[in-house]
Amino acid sequence: MKVFITGGAGFIGSHMAEALLDRGDAVMVLDDLSTGRMENIDHLIDRPGFEYRVGSATDTPLVTELVDRCDVTMHLAAAVGVKLIVDQPVHTIETNVRATEVVLEATAKKKKLVVVASTSEVYGKGVKIPFAEDDDLKLGPTANSRWAYACSKALDEWLALAYWREKGVPVIIPRFFNTVGPRQTGRYGMVLPTLVAQALQGDPLTVYGTGQQTRCFGHVRDVVAAVLALVETPAAVGQVINIGSQEEVTILQLAEVVRELTEADSDIVLVPYTEAYAEGFEDMQRRVPDVSKLERLIGFRPRTSLEEIVRDVVADQRSRLAAT
Repeated sequence: MKVFITGGAGFIGSHMAEALLDRGDAVMVLDDLSTGRMENIDHLIDRPGFEYRVGSATDTPLVTELVDRCDVTMHLAAAVGVKLIVDQPVHTIETNVRATEVVLEATAKKKKLVVVASTSEVYGKGVKIPFAEDDDLKLGPTANSRWAYACSKALDEWLALAYWREKGVPVIIPRFFNTVGPRQTGRYGMVLPTLVAQALQGDPLTVYGTGQQTRCFGHVRDVVAAVLALVETPAAVGQVINIGSQEEVTILQLAEVVRELTEADSDIVLVPYTEAYAEGFEDMQRRVPDVSKLERLIGFRPRTSLEEIVRDVVADQRSRLAAT
């Protein structure tokens, strides 16, 4: 099988490419390197079956060519990270919506399977825990750019499902919940690599808000395995499926775990949202997935412990610091 990955030089995309090559598939990666990095795929370039192109997922002729050359498309390209989303809402909306439209148009021509990656952000300000795929969505006001990402990804889902229902394009929509692991950086507000980098450099660990907001962190290895299993599962076509851990932790507790596993002496400092982001920034207080559909479909749910996840991120960050 040959797989086309948009955003393939990104955090999740590079791990996806590596896993596909490891099992003997061929991989074509497309990335504009706006948030992806060549260093994520440098170790793959000489492997048999791997190709890459530097370009945008909004480039219709290029995307059409690459979709035609492959059997399955994994659309992972997106604007990512809370800081980037708040700072560049135009880029966020245009990138997410237009790129998805281009990919779906290309796959529709030959009815090829496409995975359209989504996010737990679409649950917005929902308070029904755990979040299930058929829950109502509750977003904040349009005046708050914080919700532009959630809205754009929800529109991606609606568009993908419309292509499935109206045009018969086989689509699978995984909703990722706080995927973390090696190769992820804190450049755009990703909390775990940011905390680990601060601890290893002896800086204060910055926690936004009260630190009582909770998240469930899933190892990228588990997420990739789940997506690959869904691609092989006919019943997953036309479905939205949560993928994430159910081990809930406050961000303050996460900072304490990071401090312990890095053996750092860093203080933990609470930073008001108004200092970190724009005035009126809103955060989700809890984000916990219901993964029963995932388990029904493929008999699997992410189970890597938080401690193991943090240890892997610490090891990755240590190696990066040693190389500089």
